[in-house]
Amino acid sequence: MQSKFGANSTAITEFILLGLVETPGLQPVFFVVFLFAYLVTVGGNLSILAAILVEPKLHTPMYFFLGNLSVLDVGCITVTVPSMLARLLSHKRTVPYRACLTQLFFFHLLVGVDCFLLTAMAYDRFLAICRPLTYSTRMSQTVQRILVVVSWALAFTNALTHTVAIATLNFCGPNVINHFYCDLPQLFQLSCSSTQLNELLLFAVGFIMAGTPLALIITSYAHVAAAVLRIRSAEGRKKAFSTCGSHLTVVAIFYGSGIFNYMRLGTAKHSDKDKGVGVFNTVINPMLNPIIYSLRNLDVQGALWRVLRGRQSLA
Repeated sequence: MQSKFGANSTAITEFILLGLVETPGLQPVFFVVFLFAYLVTVGGNLSILAAILVEPKLHTPMYFFLGNLSVLDVGCITVTVPSMLARLLSHKRTVPYRACLTQLFFFHLLVGVDCFLLTAMAYDRFLAICRPLTYSTRMSQTVQRILVVVSWALAFTNALTHTVAIATLNFCGPNVINHFYCDLPQLFQLSCSSTQLNELLLFAVGFIMAGTPLALIITSYAHVAAAVLRIRSAEGRKKAFSTCGSHLTVVAIFYGSGIFNYMRLGTAKHSDKDKGVGVFNTVINPMLNPIIYSLRNLDVQGALWRVLRGRQSLA
């Protein structure tokens, strides 16, 4: 076959995704569980977005970024889970070559934007706590929009780079992917071309696209911690830390699972553990984010309650 994205020839026109479970008797159970998880995740994130839109107290830069994060979480789970549910329902495991690369592109696009938005949220907390006098000018609506646009542009470049790079590889069999969605580590395993350059590219681009934002997040919170510790009031320190705790929890989960998934290429044969990490990345993490951000935030809880009751804030 002629590659859809390059001049290489390959004998593979479609891949077979084994999914999460191969036992026929368990497939209906998994369908119900993941359909429920999908509906909860989409409902939870859209509720957070609605709460931010209707509650004037939440019309701040931090919640602007959180609203964007909720949209990304809905997109991330939608890229992977509905197609998996369709395969469970139809018992058809094949996915066309083009569709596989398309899924890979959008998955890395959304995860990349997620990565940069988490960095923007850390920068927002740094300005709010360490530079409160200039916060309104340094985090104006124009700056917020620029940060979002730049995040999308960088993530698009990253996703396109990996998609084009994987399309240059030859796939001549086998074509069985022991996963429930298409991703780089699993495709590397199937290629009959050398993937050394692709793996080096993944590490290099990953260092720039993920390592740099992580370093900026750590630097921001180092300054935040130093500023908070200088607050004399215990209540003041508690309040300042509480505004950062939710974000730090999401960052830890996001980067922890990402490092485990991508930074161990070439060290071991990929196994069912990758499916667990995939579930964590695409289902559990997006489902936890609304809970984490609303659990200790009274303003968000109040706005969510008003949304659920169909009443907007009167504030």
